[in-house]
Amino acid sequence: MAYFFSIHLVSLNLLLLIYFIPSICYGATFDPFTEKTKITYHDGPILTGTVNLHLIWYGKPEEIQREVIMDFLQTLNMEGDKKVQPHVSRWWNVVESYQLAMKGKPAIGVESPKIEVKVAKEDTIDYAYGKVLTTQYDIPRLIKDVNHGDPNVLPLIITAKDVSMHGLCAGKCADHGIFENNKGFIVIGDPEIECPGACGWPFHEVDAGPKGPVFKPPNKNMAADAMVVALASALVNTITNPQNTGFYGGIEFDPIESATACKGIFGPEAAPGNPGKVFTDRKTGENFSAHGNNGRRFLLPAIWNPATSTCWTITSRYFST
Repeated sequence: MAYFFSIHLVSLNLLLLIYFIPSICYGATFDPFTEKTKITYHDGPILTGTVNLHLIWYGKPEEIQREVIMDFLQTLNMEGDKKVQPHVSRWWNVVESYQLAMKGKPAIGVESPKIEVKVAKEDTIDYAYGKVLTTQYDIPRLIKDVNHGDPNVLPLIITAKDVSMHGLCAGKCADHGIFENNKGFIVIGDPEIECPGACGWPFHEVDAGPKGPVFKPPNKNMAADAMVVALASALVNTITNPQNTGFYGGIEFDPIESATACKGIFGPEAAPGNPGKVFTDRKTGENFSAHGNNGRRFLLPAIWNPATSTCWTITSRYFST
């Protein structure tokens, strides 16, 4: 199924918002340790079939970040070596299970239809819109100029470390939204300079709140590995709630989405300031939760599992609580 399609269940209020505001982004700030919510289905579409990404690098990203992010995206739909587990695809299987949840609570272990993520296009834009971007005006303009209104791809904008993305670092490290004609986008910021203490965690000491373990990045680059965490969360939220009428908790115009509901949780026994139990490489000390493409390893965030109505981590079965 193509990414963009006709939508019949968008509320009048949402249409009015789209008319008056160039773009709107989703994802409320949320603390799963102090607040409780339940992710439920609101009868709208989710993304299924093949999701074609238009990857737009804004500024001058470092090569390690390009490589790590590309390997992560290519890993989502790979099964991986059965002897090297857990694999990223196991994490993605839970995202795919939302298709069954649309029809009722999915049974654990039942295989869902595949959702294939592909990088269909790739461009690099060299600071053409300045070094301070807003989702209300700059991102829609950038997408129109680079994407030329292609309705069959989902723009994914990834900014370099010297670019400030308005709204990021303030409670969330990535975002997704829609602008005119229900066209969606995802935007990811680089936390290395602007907010390592907010969006570099758990690979950098957190700015505020309880101070827990600081992980060693599995790909030897704090920013790249933190950006994978942000991208993974944004992809989950986009797949399960692309038009703000899919899966979410809370209220429609300030939704708590499938990854947001489990923010800050990476393994069992997670607590404020403590990401939880994950794997540690005995030789290097690097921390990770799943294996990926080209020998890569990644730290993956917890996501809401519709089969159990709880936050689920890929390392849960490996560590007793």
